[in-house]
Amino acid sequence: MREVALVYLDRSAGLQKFVQDCKKYNDSKQSYAVYRFIISINPSDIAELDATLGNHILHNPIQAAQIFQSVCFIAIKTLSLIEQLQTEAQISILLKPTHLPPLPSYVLSLSAFPFNYTSQRFYMSEGIAIAMGTVTKYTQGARFLCTEETCPFSEGRFRYIRVHQPGATESATVRNDFVCSLCLSPLQEDMKFRVLGDKQIVEMIDAQVLNALKGYSNDKSHFTMQTFTLFLR
Repeated sequence: MREVALVYLDRSAGLQKFVQDCKKYNDSKQSYAVYRFIISINPSDIAELDATLGNHILHNPIQAAQIFQSVCFIAIKTLSLIEQLQTEAQISILLKPTHLPPLPSYVLSLSAFPFNYTSQRFYMSEGIAIAMGTVTKYTQGARFLCTEETCPFSEGRFRYIRVHQPGATESATVRNDFVCSLCLSPLQEDMKFRVLGDKQIVEMIDAQVLNALKGYSNDKSHFTMQTFTLFLR
């Protein structure tokens, strides 16, 4: 699947954009713990190249991103695109689909039953934003070092990298109870390598509420409309 991912990136001009993004990182004087790349993908085109990878992207996007992560790491090392990069864990890939299949199972609707949305895959959702919070910062990636000076992971290496994953809380990326896998000493964040991003919280309500506002009761004596929270990162 890594070979198919590379072929798709080459054919879709995604590889050219990736090289340009790498150049920006390489020319920057800032130190990064994590290098973040957004890759636009067309699920239909990928499915034509390889049905297995196309299905993987649609239903297991986090695992599919790891395939692209591996491909991008090999490309960076082979072409010497980012001199500062040391490990594959420093690469964060965000897959951005151009569209999803026009099928009911890919539509997230909180007004329909059953609520079988336990899988971490892509969904389309239509709603009305009724409230928006201010834009704040969150940690996209961080580097940790062992606090034991005699430990080989106490300096110099990018052994412990924490990268924010979709659906995870902030504490999954940064907190003070991580320990070294080698000596079990506490880990401490190296603040100069923290990578920040913008986030915004939006309160939404299902688009079906418009029917209620139009006076369509659908023969129901009463109903409620539950809002849901969306995190924009």
